[in-house]
Amino acid sequence: MGSPSSPGVPSRRLPPRPESAAMARRFVRSALHGVAPDLVDTAQLLVSELVTNAVMHARTEIEVRARSIADRVQVWVSDHRPSRGLVPHQRHPYAGTGWGLALVESLASSHGVQIGEDRKTVWFELWPETPPPPTSEWDTTSCAGPTVTVRLIDLPHALYSAARQHRDALLRELLLIGSAGDPIGVPVRADDLLAAHDMSNAISAGMGAAVGRRLSDADTISVLVAIPADSAGDLVVLRRVLEIADGAAQQESLLTLPALPQIRAFRRWLLDQIADQVAGEHPTAWTLAPGTPSGRPLELAPWDVSDLQTSAVPTIAADDGNRIIAVNGPAADLLGWQADDLVGRRITVLIPEHLRERHIRAFSSLLLTGQPRVLGHSIPLPALHRDGRLIPIRLNIQTQEAVDGRTVFVAQLTPRTAVPAAPRAPREHRHTARPEFGARYVSTVSKRADRTGDDETGRAAMERLSLLADTGSALSSTLNLKEGLLRVCKVLAQRLADWCVVDLLAEHGHVDRVCVVHRDPTALASGVYMGRLPPVSEASRGPLPRVLRGAGPLLLTDFPPPSRAASPLDARKLELFEQLGGNSAIIAPLRARREVLGALTVVRTNAEHPFTEADLPLVSDLVRGIALGVDNARLYQETRHTAERLQRSLLPDLPRIEHLRLAARYAPSTTTAQVGGDWYDAFVLPGGDTVLVIGDVTGHDLRAAVAMSALRNMLRGIAVDRRQPPGDVLRRLDLASQTLYRRATATCIYALVKGPTGGPWYLHHASAGHLPPLLTTAEGDTRYLEEGAGLLIGMDPDLPRPSACDPLPAHSTLLLFTDGLIERRGESLDDSLTRLRQHTAALARAPLDAFCDDLLIGLGAHGADDVALLALRTVPPA
Repeated sequence: MGSPSSPGVPSRRLPPRPESAAMARRFVRSALHGVAPDLVDTAQLLVSELVTNAVMHARTEIEVRARSIADRVQVWVSDHRPSRGLVPHQRHPYAGTGWGLALVESLASSHGVQIGEDRKTVWFELWPETPPPPTSEWDTTSCAGPTVTVRLIDLPHALYSAARQHRDALLRELLLIGSAGDPIGVPVRADDLLAAHDMSNAISAGMGAAVGRRLSDADTISVLVAIPADSAGDLVVLRRVLEIADGAAQQESLLTLPALPQIRAFRRWLLDQIADQVAGEHPTAWTLAPGTPSGRPLELAPWDVSDLQTSAVPTIAADDGNRIIAVNGPAADLLGWQADDLVGRRITVLIPEHLRERHIRAFSSLLLTGQPRVLGHSIPLPALHRDGRLIPIRLNIQTQEAVDGRTVFVAQLTPRTAVPAAPRAPREHRHTARPEFGARYVSTVSKRADRTGDDETGRAAMERLSLLADTGSALSSTLNLKEGLLRVCKVLAQRLADWCVVDLLAEHGHVDRVCVVHRDPTALASGVYMGRLPPVSEASRGPLPRVLRGAGPLLLTDFPPPSRAASPLDARKLELFEQLGGNSAIIAPLRARREVLGALTVVRTNAEHPFTEADLPLVSDLVRGIALGVDNARLYQETRHTAERLQRSLLPDLPRIEHLRLAARYAPSTTTAQVGGDWYDAFVLPGGDTVLVIGDVTGHDLRAAVAMSALRNMLRGIAVDRRQPPGDVLRRLDLASQTLYRRATATCIYALVKGPTGGPWYLHHASAGHLPPLLTTAEGDTRYLEEGAGLLIGMDPDLPRPSACDPLPAHSTLLLFTDGLIERRGESLDDSLTRLRQHTAALARAPLDAFCDDLLIGLGAHGADDVALLALRTVPPA
């Protein structure tokens, strides 16, 4: 485009004040008289943005020139501060600042910048309808004078973008307030404000030059930034001005909202890192900085709706306007909605009416003060189901930055009355890796690669998808977490790397090395260290501690000796590299549900085919799937252990009786993590009779366990209070159950053992739909005690229930059991009962504990249901 100093080009000089933007708009409209109105409107918009930039960043006299030639509009905006280069920003649709140059890029037919000795000129050209030429790139200038290279390690780029936008917004508003005469009295001196603004611009320019406009596939990046060497004082001023501005925002003295906690913490770390390194100190990674999370870090990755949709935890995401922007299937199912029907609604639609005002106050307080009163806490409260019911949940809210500049509020809703379903049962066959495609390693293909149809690109994409599928299949082929990870590593050691290792975080910051697999099995012949590693500590500075705090994936090409390790954990990792060798490696975090669960390390020893930056996206995809599998397996194991502990806490201690021996066993289901309804009981009545009870409440959930506990306690009370025949006791239990737990059904045997110490003994018993007791004599004769049978509990409490009485010979064994001990899919009940008789006959003279254990081993190991059994043996005095 022609020179702005050409004769006859209308021009206007403007002071560096905010009102100059309006003056520039009026000038451009006047200079372009007779030009198409739409071009004039666009020119006014763009010149307003460029003049505002010059007012804020150059703060010198501004000259605006404008003309039209052959229906084309040409505009120049000049200032006298060429050392203050342009700082283009990424186009984030939710950013409140940084739109000036982006608008010029989007709307102008052509644009650029001319930098001379004493002035800088930004220009643009508008064409009416002719196709515009290719868009020009902005020329930027580097820092003038000597610089210091600052290394920023594990920089979460989404969080940096959000923090920069907030910093720019605070400084922009302070500058506008200052130019208007400081009507609200923010205590910042004019020269401090100008110094802070210049320092902020220098940081943004340095970051822009270091990062450019690339988007990293890693959650964090490490960059080298050029900062003016004489900026120590200005950095102090910038931090103080931002703290004052943030405080004013918290007092609602500014239109800009205050920083949210994570943005405030990151801003302080960034400025401290720059100031410390300008002063000659060593860098500290964001993941290792004091005050940042350790061991269980906050999410460092940009928010991605696909992560929410694939999560098994009920999760909802909302924006800062309190509107739902994403819902996953488990959350929609929990609350009775279709996921798409919730998107766009206020989050209050899921909050009970009596809590809505409190929620609005708390959310508004967070935005207006930046104080995290509820973030990161697990809060028990009810959620509102679509049909009006209240669903007890635990709510955990965290913030996460999106790549488009938004802060997203991610809420996990953990039900308090249900537990996760078990993972898919293991396959019968052992998992095997697919054959290789011919190359030694899987070819790298970028997720963003164009679909060119090239054969090599298509082949690489197929190999990549095949590897992702095989690792997922390997992990899901077993319910055993360590076995699944071993199978994953075997796939990776054949298809991607020469060897790999998985380290998982345990409690209290400890680290467990769970598997090491090498392509050549003989490489592990001498053995490698497995098991508990040193914990992640403040002194841990190596790549593994960084990854365990959320950084990565990290590409490693340098492996120092263990003697140079900064901590015991680092030393253990370097010892493994020294033992197995390595030319390049990638360490990536296993992250799920906003927590880091561990790390995967893949290593290549061949210098001809090292890992490169191009491999990071593939490893990122791999660890995402592996982490979900690890998380599901851990949830399953934890839930099973919790369910079993709950079940066992409801089972009693057996009484010690001189002439009777008692033994009991309980085994939880091998295929479900849910709490069962099986129970047994034994106690002595005040008159000396021994009570034996076994039962099974219908269902396998917490409701069944609650009903089971209630029935057990009610039966105890009725038995002690009413010395009645067993049938009458069960009828009273049925009546109580119908009154208090109308929907509960259960089977039950209630039995009384009567007789003196030396015998004879008699069993008085009644059954409510339960399998009959099995009596086995010392000689191995067996028979089921089928008398006294009646309907299940919960069917009809008015029907009379019979009782029965059978003798118990000396040294005989009475067995009460639940159906899980004998029932098999595809087998008749008669065959199952016959097999049990055969087992007890063979064990007739075995010690009672061995009798019970052998039954569980021989029969219970093949069942899929809970198993409870209660055995009694009559033992006359010697």
